[in-house]
Amino acid sequence: MNVKRFFMVAVMVAGVLGSPFSVAGDVEDRISERLSSAVPGLKVLSVKESEAKGLYEVQSNNGDTIYTTQDGQYLLTGDLLKVTSTGIANVTEAARAADRHEIMESYGDEGVISYKASDEKVVIDVFTDIDCPYCRKLHDEVPQLNDYGITVNYYAYPRSGPGQPSFVKYVSVWCAEDKESAMDAAKAGDAVAAATCENPVLEQFELGQRVGVTGTPAIVLEDGNIVRGYVPAKNLAEGLGLL
Repeated sequence: MNVKRFFMVAVMVAGVLGSPFSVAGDVEDRISERLSSAVPGLKVLSVKESEAKGLYEVQSNNGDTIYTTQDGQYLLTGDLLKVTSTGIANVTEAARAADRHEIMESYGDEGVISYKASDEKVVIDVFTDIDCPYCRKLHDEVPQLNDYGITVNYYAYPRSGPGQPSFVKYVSVWCAEDKESAMDAAKAGDAVAAATCENPVLEQFELGQRVGVTGTPAIVLEDGNIVRGYVPAKNLAEGLGLL
């Protein structure tokens, strides 16, 4: 082992043992630099120690969670599971939910198309595509959801992406004078008058990518957990403890 390598190892061991010479953050920086240089286009958003000893959790711009060894040489992808006294806990999904909650809280509800419950008990954030059949099925049940005390906030997620017909249609809905009526018409398959204005459709689409939306509808709950796909209104209300 050469002198330089010996020094690096000594510093890393000292960090683990809590030596006054600890260089907290250096390991994370090295992991970030190594992955960024090894994978073109990858942007590392954060690196932190995992609760599994010896592994570091890496969040990247593609929404995936990567686990790596301290030297950044060996990688694991997928969910990290933990055996508990009550069964199996998904450590990765719990972390995703916490991050998702923080991101959604930071973005707020400005610019959403909202269907408010008169006796609001729960708010759900739904990433929706106007032309998605199951999004339309969920929309048909929005009045029922409202009756259960569930407010529905719609965020734009036209799956085909910017510039495509569904994206343009969502812009027209958002720019309509009566957004809710325009959304109702569009979800029913009726034509909506073309309109353009300054709008948050692209921003919300990118928000969906950040929080891990892979399909629609995607229902983000208040605690950051996500329900992927259509769920009947009654089942959703039961899952939220309202029935």
